[in-house]
Amino acid sequence: MGPINVNEFEEVAKRKMHKLAYDFIAGGAEEEYTLRANREAFGRWYLIPRFMRDVTNIDTSTTVFGSKLPFPFFISPTGGKNLVLPNADETVAQAALATKTAICTATGVSKILEEGKPLVWWSNTIGSPNKASAVSYAKRIEDQGGKAIVLTIDNPYQSNRDRNNRNRFDYGYMQTGVPKAGDPPRPPRNPARAAMWQPHTPNLTWDWIDWVRSGSQIPIMVKGVLHPGDAKMAIERGANAISVSNHGGRQLDGAIGSLDALPDVVDAVGGKIPVYVDGGVRRGQDIVKALAIGAKGVLLGRAPLWGLGAFGQKGVERVLELLGMELKLAMALAGVRNLADIDRSMIKRVV
Repeated sequence: MGPINVNEFEEVAKRKMHKLAYDFIAGGAEEEYTLRANREAFGRWYLIPRFMRDVTNIDTSTTVFGSKLPFPFFISPTGGKNLVLPNADETVAQAALATKTAICTATGVSKILEEGKPLVWWSNTIGSPNKASAVSYAKRIEDQGGKAIVLTIDNPYQSNRDRNNRNRFDYGYMQTGVPKAGDPPRPPRNPARAAMWQPHTPNLTWDWIDWVRSGSQIPIMVKGVLHPGDAKMAIERGANAISVSNHGGRQLDGAIGSLDALPDVVDAVGGKIPVYVDGGVRRGQDIVKALAIGAKGVLLGRAPLWGLGAFGQKGVERVLELLGMELKLAMALAGVRNLADIDRSMIKRVV
């Protein structure tokens, strides 16, 4: 029998993948406190089901940025796919198309969109250095058929990831794939460069949203919000949605787990725009918990990659199908017929 849940897909993927690739995807920053906090947070929240309700029919569908989708989960932007398989971005996009799942990615969708297939695609970015480039980028995404832009705000510098440092990871592998047998050995990394001071977008500010808004009305999701103050700023500056996220525990180690940050952000937003969340989702019940706290959906980062590492496109599809089935069952067992029935009355945090 093959894997029957996401965790077992990870076990299969780990056996098949190069250690360097597995560590890049599975690992977090430094001591990995935040990586663990994302999963541990789900164990602190408990569902309170209701019974004696007709749950013959369960509706898991939702609408996001004008697109009707069968489930309230979406594929999050993730780096390192080509460490698993060549042309992996397109492989994952094909799985998203097959399962009618929205996907957020910077690459791998051109061929599918050019063929006129109904892929729901959001483009991810870490920002642009000036107004002209921001407007140009937004217009290009609109022209290509993007339904939204996801702006990742928590990546001003490259984080310090011990697993990558230990493996002497070279970011050139992101395009070329993992090293092969017979490749010349790399020289030892200078210890002084272990915590590399590598800027990505250190000058990114809320002005970026103003720049895009000056030349485009494409919806913008701000991803990486943990503080209620940033949630309020996102609304003030014209964001259309927020994703509560700590980058999968891969940026600032010691940051709060996403699910634990979610309630305060939801309260700060006050229903003005949708709030989503990512980090640590592995089961259908996890999705119900996030929705009960106030999220409108979840983004999946590592889970699809474990399907990819285990069985390629079919593995990604199976992971998404499993989560959909688990979500539907968890809703039925909790006594809710549709997403609108899920609210905070059915969840309690237990320390």
